[in-house]
Amino acid sequence: MKGSMNQEKGKVHGITDVSGDYRLLEIHCPKIAETARPGQFVHVLVPRLDGSVLRRPFSIFSAENGNLSIVFKIVGRGTHVMGHLESHDELSVIGPLGNGFPDPAPYKVPILVAGGYGVAPLLYLAQYTGVTGIAFAGGRTEQDLLFASDFEDLGWEVVLATDDGSKGMKGVVTDAVRERLSGNSENMEPEFFACGPDGMLRAISALVIEGGWTGWMSLDKHMGCAIGACLACVQRIRASDGSTSLKRVCKDGPIFESREIVWSENDEA
Repeated sequence: MKGSMNQEKGKVHGITDVSGDYRLLEIHCPKIAETARPGQFVHVLVPRLDGSVLRRPFSIFSAENGNLSIVFKIVGRGTHVMGHLESHDELSVIGPLGNGFPDPAPYKVPILVAGGYGVAPLLYLAQYTGVTGIAFAGGRTEQDLLFASDFEDLGWEVVLATDDGSKGMKGVVTDAVRERLSGNSENMEPEFFACGPDGMLRAISALVIEGGWTGWMSLDKHMGCAIGACLACVQRIRASDGSTSLKRVCKDGPIFESREIVWSENDEA
């Protein structure tokens, strides 16, 4: 599932307001776009950020016609600068990085679970594979629910949840998943693909294991190099024989199956 890694000077092709402080940035990076897969990411060096040499990881939202897109939220100095990039500005981009999502099993129903801009690689997965299933998206408010209509246009059932009840079910997205799948009257066998904050991923992993299903989690860790050299993003992972070891999220992941992930010391027993 891993493509060949490239470092490119990508040119900004365009930037679009999505919702609230969320932005969609399109970059012309033909070498990276050619081999990218859903679930992989890029490591971006933000220009005009004096004193900062660290890159920032972003999930790939789309890759076609030599361009790749990422979704980000303006929350700090780096993303504020990104929000003011203009066409033909240059960015140093490394990618595609990571292992990416596996293709959904043909005999299962894909269940996508996204928190905030964790929707980015999941919409890419839906578009890339051409299959349909159920897409769940959660956020604090309606502004944090992104691209729901795009899933609907692809033929997906969409279930939304917000903490404040401004859109969809009031509550967290994991509760919406439980409610929708309770009883499983369709007798479907689900396969989960999830991207979002750790708390959401941990809850979905518990649900997956409880149901005896398969779930692919996209882990989000602070990264230094993003190529496996600095060991800043390690995660304890359980092997098939029950032994555990530290794996690099940037290189061995970021996608891991639910049963592999050791979330805490108590999970190692």
